[in-house]
Amino acid sequence: MVRSLKNPKKAKRKNKVSKKGEGSSSSDAVPSVPAKVWQPGVDKLEEGEELQCDPSAYNSLHAFHIGWPCLSFDVLRDSLGLVRTEFPHTVYCVAGTQAEKASWNSIGIFKLSNISGKRRDLVPKKTNTDGSDMESDSSDSDEEDEEEDGVSGTPVLQLRKVFHEGSVNRIRAMPQNPHICASWADTGHVQVWDFSSHLNALAESDTEVSHGGSALSNQPPLVKFGGHKDEGYAIDWSPLVAGRLVSGDCKNNIHLWEPASGSTWNIDSNPFVGHAASIEDLQWSPTEPCVFASCSVDGSIAIWDSRLGKSPATSIKAHKADVNVITWNRLASCMLVSGSDDGTFSIRDLRLLKEGDSVVAHFEYHKHPITSIEWSPHEASTLAVSSADNQLTIWDLSLERDEEEETEFKAITKEQVNAPADLPPQLLFVHQGQKDLKELHWHSQIPGMIISTAADGFNVLMPSNIETALPANEG
Repeated sequence: MVRSLKNPKKAKRKNKVSKKGEGSSSSDAVPSVPAKVWQPGVDKLEEGEELQCDPSAYNSLHAFHIGWPCLSFDVLRDSLGLVRTEFPHTVYCVAGTQAEKASWNSIGIFKLSNISGKRRDLVPKKTNTDGSDMESDSSDSDEEDEEEDGVSGTPVLQLRKVFHEGSVNRIRAMPQNPHICASWADTGHVQVWDFSSHLNALAESDTEVSHGGSALSNQPPLVKFGGHKDEGYAIDWSPLVAGRLVSGDCKNNIHLWEPASGSTWNIDSNPFVGHAASIEDLQWSPTEPCVFASCSVDGSIAIWDSRLGKSPATSIKAHKADVNVITWNRLASCMLVSGSDDGTFSIRDLRLLKEGDSVVAHFEYHKHPITSIEWSPHEASTLAVSSADNQLTIWDLSLERDEEEETEFKAITKEQVNAPADLPPQLLFVHQGQKDLKELHWHSQIPGMIISTAADGFNVLMPSNIETALPANEG
């Protein structure tokens, strides 16, 4: 299990929208060397070499921070449109800090607007005789394209802070009422908050607020639950019953929260018990209101039905090492994926549980612990994974290697595309540039957008090869 950030440092203001590897100021005096594509898991970096971001691989890519690094965050559902494909974009999030001192922690409620970008062609239309793209893909040309569309390339961050006692291990917003958020603290308390006043203020303002200038509110939580025997990381709101919550701790206990009113909860003091070690993650079923799943350091996944008592309905040995994270597919409710401390992740078809082996796919691409995993809310076969190897990968389980398609692509681009034989064809995209990646989330209202948090801040990315069933933007 990989949890806390190592030696958290407060980010400097100057790094607000910069991204390591994008700039070239230090290399201007050095003779240019032809760039080549780096193959993850295959190529090694020689001494003096460094990876540089290729902006043409993204429809949009921005970096920002809110001060102290955040171990956990959540994307808030908003009223700006259910399916948004036009740039610039706006997102609302909540995030919990991991500050150097406990008294310096807070929950940040923020709005990031003016997220610019450009929809790109998957294959270059024109090539020179040497096979290179005639249209420059430099960051300068990207900025010019965005300016031609009347959009400045710099996102605007607006931030409000609420004091939080201790570091925030995990934070989640209620899907039905996103102004209601639950946080797990390293003090052992689970708290529920109402951030409606902060979100309303952000919605009405377009003025950027500096990190130091954002006043710290001492707002009390709606509920502060101290019934857990230890701190924890597992927490999840029900997508089907507004206000229903489960929280799991490092002493193997899971507590069920039932809403009593808009601001009060009945919390069952008698916990669900079935794991032999720490509960690492919890996920409600997308179709069954009383069913949820848990994963543990004991290497198992358990399925629970709150109507059947306090023991698991079923339990399976899922990995040889700790199971750090799980995610339940909202578009294909029989599919559950789990990520382990040994870097592997497995996809299970829950319909096959009774037959014994429910694993339908198993990947060993990452060599360090899986820190976050989430199915796409728009494509049932697509999921995103982050790992302690500082890679964020996107996978499409419907893909298979097509030699005919590769030959056609080579002919169009006049490039050699020799995919390594041991690189899974389902691997769609690799994003790098962040250190100590901790958590990622898709944006449910902006197809193809992923937000990730790490020790050095947040990234907002929209890979250019993430296609959805939605119509292309013709604008």
